[in-house]
Amino acid sequence: MRASPLARFLLVAWILLAIYASLYPLSGWRDAGVSVFAFVTAPWPRYQTMLDLGMNVAAYIPFGVLFVLALYPRLRGAGAVLAALAGGTLLSFALEALQTLLPARFSSNVDWLCNVAGTLAGALLAAPAASWLLEAGPLKRFRAAQIESGAPADLGLVVLGLWLFAQLNPATLLFGLGDLRDLFAPPSGAEQPAMLFVSIEALTAGANLTATALILASIAAPQAARRFLVLGLVVTALIVKMLAFAILVGTGDVLAWLTPGAQRGLALGLVLALLSVGLGSVARLALAAVLLMAATVLVNIAPSNPYLAATLSVWSQGHFLNFNGLTRLVSSAWPFAALAYLIWLASRRAREALG
Repeated sequence: MRASPLARFLLVAWILLAIYASLYPLSGWRDAGVSVFAFVTAPWPRYQTMLDLGMNVAAYIPFGVLFVLALYPRLRGAGAVLAALAGGTLLSFALEALQTLLPARFSSNVDWLCNVAGTLAGALLAAPAASWLLEAGPLKRFRAAQIESGAPADLGLVVLGLWLFAQLNPATLLFGLGDLRDLFAPPSGAEQPAMLFVSIEALTAGANLTATALILASIAAPQAARRFLVLGLVVTALIVKMLAFAILVGTGDVLAWLTPGAQRGLALGLVLALLSVGLGSVARLALAAVLLMAATVLVNIAPSNPYLAATLSVWSQGHFLNFNGLTRLVSSAWPFAALAYLIWLASRRAREALG
């Protein structure tokens, strides 16, 4: 049994995301006048809620799971659990220590212990199931039947996973990733005709959906049912979008994202995606790259969303402030990462074809 590149890619992605979320907003670094390790022996915070504790535990469960799966088969069982526990303990400790240097963050020994507990829980869940998940389970069988083998396809799955993760940001258009204005400058407040926004949103959603479907089709196995895979991916993305609004905004607004532009873009994107996945390998990669670039340009010139503005104006991010900062970063950076992946995949396949 070979090691799983997918588990290792996902672990690296999780660590990078955790670092950003823990140190967000990454500004205002200063010497607080106390040791960065002072939080270890500090009194326990007085104002900790069960939600705070639960979120800190849950955040590190994926780390424990992925760490154990990434070590398999070289290290298994108790050894893998202990290695994951050590890794989670050190990572969380380092991030809590660095938070001492950020005025917007608060280092906490309780958060550290909750992260350690989450790592242990994830490792204990994954250790007995590692061989089943990676060798003989339904996920392994699905992967073998529907997705190409090898590290390039594994990396493509990570790209698609990040696309799904970006849908958790309620402030973005449907599939409207790549908006850089929040990172570098505030969007223009000039009023525009509503139909202009509807048209741009529809084209953005349709282009991004089609490009994502083409990425999936490019890593699908020759015998895979590509159109069913695309439909499954789109349905999953819509469910994620609804859950994001239900949890982060409110259950009464679960469909606030389904604006007139989003509806048209979803219909347009589904038609284009189901038609274009049957193209040849080179054509799929080229078309995906063009659509990604076009959608990124469109989302950056789009006027403010007149349909979501009222909903998000009363949105209190509260406990999810750092999480929403993370999803905003992923949604902004995803098209550029996906484009880099497409270029790398195309060059790799060109070299393979030549020799």
